Amino acid sequence: HHHHLAQTKEREPDVVLIGDSLIHHLQLRPIWNELFEPLHCLNFGISGDCTQHVLWRIQNGELDNIEPKVVVLLVGTNNYGSSPEEIADGIREIVIAIRQHLPNAYIVVIELLPRGQYPNPLRDRNKSVNNLLKHKLAGLEKVETVSAEKGLIQADGTISHHDMPDFLHLSDIGYRKAFEPLYDLLTQLLYEHEKEKDLTPSE
Repeated sequence: HHHHLAQTKEREPDVVLIGDSLIHHLQLRPIWNELFEPLHCLNFGISGDCTQHVLWRIQNGELDNIEPKVVVLLVGTNNYGSSPEEIADGIREIVIAIRQHLPNAYIVVIELLPRGQYPNPLRDRNKSVNNLLKHKLAGLEKVETVSAEKGLIQADGTISHHDMPDFLHLSDIGYRKAFEPLYDLLTQLLYEHEKEKDLTPSE
């Protein structure tokens, strides 16, 4: 967290990604340097974080001193013992906190990834969270959800260890499948932001 605070004083990111290990490990993968680094991204992932930890970080200065155009959020899969409703509410609370700090930023919520080699209760729970999010975030301005499960679940319902070696974290190939849709959305949002800026008369 303190390392992140230091970075906010040094860097001027266009995009901030905040969340758990799935965000944290992204910066260690080839796709980070190839796709995300050129978009001026800052990575605020912390392994093991739950929704309440991310909320605490935002309330304690992590988005102060910076004005990113887009904030990306992925958190919730580590909230063991929480119901889908509680997790979705926790995510919504984070979105509201981000909005209070950054009134003009786009907020992109990555839906929870599937987990486990075979269909299982935790995977069902994550799916329920994603369904609830669509309702809970509907009507919030400049907030979008993006799915990251495309190509991860095979026709027979299993997940390949090539994509998720431990059926929770992503491999290089898994990151490509899961995060390319996010990259496409980010390039679109940054383009729209530039267009809006061009249309706004300068003072």
